[in-house]
Amino acid sequence: MRSITHLDIQYAHRFYGFKGEAQYLHGHSGGLTIEVEDTVNPGVNMVFPCNEIQKTAWNVIKNFDHALILREDDPLLPAILGVYEKQGIKDGAPTNKMKGEAFKTELCTAYPDCRLVVTKETMTTEGMIKMVYELLKDKLAIAKITFTSGVNAAAMEFKPAKSIDRCPCCGIALNEKGVCPKCGYRKG
Repeated sequence: MRSITHLDIQYAHRFYGFKGEAQYLHGHSGGLTIEVEDTVNPGVNMVFPCNEIQKTAWNVIKNFDHALILREDDPLLPAILGVYEKQGIKDGAPTNKMKGEAFKTELCTAYPDCRLVVTKETMTTEGMIKMVYELLKDKLAIAKITFTSGVNAAAMEFKPAKSIDRCPCCGIALNEKGVCPKCGYRKG
């Protein structure tokens, strides 16, 4: 069975090297749907609480929200960083409170202080799915990710890598010590 949740993000990007309208810097509203698959946890009668899927995903995904997403070889990247440096916001600003933890994977690197994500590939709906899966595959038993952006959409199914130990009292994932971070339950 699956528990399903949805997150919305706003971002700007461009398709560097693309011949068409998307080669220009532009923005989107994106919708990310994550489906988590496992057995129904008898203690709470659900696979995984959707609000906990959202919290787990949002801790990573918020770096894409209100961010500029550029490919690592895009010549705009050094220009943008130069402007941010001149404005004094490259290393953050007091108003930048919605940032997540910095991360680096094979596919992307987040620089939350300056609301920038640098990608290896062009940021398409398919590319976003690959990045999100890479960032969350060890945290959630992901069965499917769908990403929509304007009239564009993509979806990909996954075989959940492993079953995640969940609390029988509240349904959320136990930490590496077998303890529920929400209610304190200890796996016996």
